[in-house]
Amino acid sequence: MQWTYPDLRGQLVKAELWPEGRMARLACYLAGMAAGLFALQKLLGLFAKTWGEHLGGWVGFLTFLAAVLFCILAFRWLKRRILWRLRNRLIVTYVFIGVIPVVLLVAMAGFSLFLFAGQFASYVVISELNSQLRSVEAVNAAITNEIAAGLARGNNPTAESLSGLKKRDRAWGHRQVRAWQGTKTLPLPSDAPATSSFSYPAFFDKNDNEYAKALREGKPFHEIVSDHGKLYLRVVSVLPVRTDTLTVVTSEPLDQDLVGKIAADLGEITLYEGTAPDESPSPAGEKASGPKTNFSFNAKSKNGVAITQNSGGQKGQNATQDLPPTFTVGSSPQPVNFMDQEIPFATFLQTVDWSSGSTEQRSSLLKVKTRPSKLYGHLFAALGEFAGLVVDALIAVAIFFAIIELIALFIGTRMTRTVTAAVAQLHDATRHVDRGDFSHRIPVKSSDQLADLAISFNSMTASIEKLILEQKEKQRLENELAIAQEVQAQLFPRQVSELESLEVHGFCRPARTVSGDYYDFLTASSHKLILAVGDISGKGISAALLMATIHSAVRAYSVENLPQMREPVAVGAVAGSGRVLAAWPEGVEVSPGALLSLLNHQLYESTPPEKYATLFLGIYDGRSHHLTYSNGGHLPPILIGKDGTIRKLEAGGTVVGLFDNMTYEEGAVEMHPGEIFLAYSDGVTEPENDFGEFGEQRLIDIVRDNRDLPLPQISEIVTHAVDTWIGDNEQPDDVTLVLARAR
Repeated sequence: MQWTYPDLRGQLVKAELWPEGRMARLACYLAGMAAGLFALQKLLGLFAKTWGEHLGGWVGFLTFLAAVLFCILAFRWLKRRILWRLRNRLIVTYVFIGVIPVVLLVAMAGFSLFLFAGQFASYVVISELNSQLRSVEAVNAAITNEIAAGLARGNNPTAESLSGLKKRDRAWGHRQVRAWQGTKTLPLPSDAPATSSFSYPAFFDKNDNEYAKALREGKPFHEIVSDHGKLYLRVVSVLPVRTDTLTVVTSEPLDQDLVGKIAADLGEITLYEGTAPDESPSPAGEKASGPKTNFSFNAKSKNGVAITQNSGGQKGQNATQDLPPTFTVGSSPQPVNFMDQEIPFATFLQTVDWSSGSTEQRSSLLKVKTRPSKLYGHLFAALGEFAGLVVDALIAVAIFFAIIELIALFIGTRMTRTVTAAVAQLHDATRHVDRGDFSHRIPVKSSDQLADLAISFNSMTASIEKLILEQKEKQRLENELAIAQEVQAQLFPRQVSELESLEVHGFCRPARTVSGDYYDFLTASSHKLILAVGDISGKGISAALLMATIHSAVRAYSVENLPQMREPVAVGAVAGSGRVLAAWPEGVEVSPGALLSLLNHQLYESTPPEKYATLFLGIYDGRSHHLTYSNGGHLPPILIGKDGTIRKLEAGGTVVGLFDNMTYEEGAVEMHPGEIFLAYSDGVTEPENDFGEFGEQRLIDIVRDNRDLPLPQISEIVTHAVDTWIGDNEQPDDVTLVLARAR
């Protein structure tokens, strides 16, 4: 299978790897420029090396910018891919809220414990050295008092107690004791001249030295001193003797024997002295000279410690080299368990320069390797058996906290699954709804807010499904109503065969889709025209059906030759029989009253009691210009003369179809040329606004004022006036208007 460019691009776009945004295009552009410059650099390097070197900076700069932009784009891509699902978002949120803080706290606690353990290990070493200094200080003070007492009696300086100590205590075998009266050295019987290498501390005579001030105030001097590149524990005691002062100094070298006693119960101890290997000690009594040295920690060095030398104090003459340890004593103890990890820690020794009396903060370094089990022994040494209880309590608290964290993790995971499962179900349900499947329901298995949301969604989809069914049913009814409207429109007369002496016009506008009003023009003969106007009780389909029934009946009873039937019939209550026979007497024509009686009986028998109609029937004779009529409960039609006079056609009876065995009176009027016949439904006169009903008189005035206009134009003027009267309100009833004018 061969890949084409559109296929590859489509796959990359689908995987969201095709550069579509500005940042993506810029990153690709910078990467392309960097690649082009790199190729140009290599090409130019073949001819002249210096030519290619000038482009190296631009290649690196463009590569760095492109890498930054690609990192941002990669982060956005991962964010879209990983954090799209709510479950992943909640997991990430839980990690940031619950896991990362715990990890940070544990890391901080571990780091703090490491620092504390290392510092405590250094403290143990320094504490042991200080204890040694205090022990020597006590003996040195006793020797000073012994020598001072002898000098006060005028005897030679003696220190019998010192001789006894050297015999009884091996530690005093390598300790040196020297005494000065003023600045004059006093010979001591136990002194070994060959080993007496330290001189009188000249800084004791300086007024600005803090140690000299402390000695004059009676405070002892017990410090670690640096003398000719070596470290010593030295104690100085000063007492006034006669007119001078007695100064006694005890010195012990800080060597492997001394530190080894401390390391025996702690671990491995390494000492780094602040003198480089090529430095040599100064002569006795002279200030040390030579290069100044400083410590630095260097991971590349063999021991992790380096020393920097400054030759002559000039810039640019510093040299750094690995610093070998002065000595290493002891060994790292064996672990008790897997948590008993080795703790390496280093600390600086504060020393005093014996020649100048200045304090050196970083002239010597002490490195300790030990384990927590050894530190616990020193830390809980004074607690005895109670120390085990403390350790057990700490372990129990740690286990308790771990259990709580696991329970919290379990509960958080379960709650996360609950939330994400509900959202996933809701998302799946929306997909069903989007496809038009409103029958899908979300299973409800709990009683929380999410379950209430699922119930609400199910209720919503059920309501939507019901509304859709109702909408379909409504659409079906509307379609049926549209068909009914088309059918009803066929019932109204579309082409009227007018008489030479009478012009007619009819108009009907339903309040709804179909109308309950009725009008018709029927040609009975060449010189006769039947006018029918009616109004059915109610509105809508039922009124339209009843209107169709009346329309059919009027046309059936009024067709040609119907009045010439063979047998007579009693219409209504003739002779009190209450029977309707099958036909009219031969040669007898149908009259409006007889038709109304026949229609009344038919509607009474075939419709519910609450259904009835008002109906006006008139037969106009074009030869005699007479209108014979009967009004079955309809609004009386009006004849408006050419001079503006009006006549109402009120002869008739009650509504049609409400009561059986009803008779209807007939009336007859002569229509003069130019006189207008006006019949209407209550939808014309009964609409209301803030000023009341439209009214019959307003209708008469409009027709009277416009009686000379064509009948369709008069109809438009009337309906426009009714619409203006109604305004923005809904049309309350069907509007029907029938006009006729004699010629």
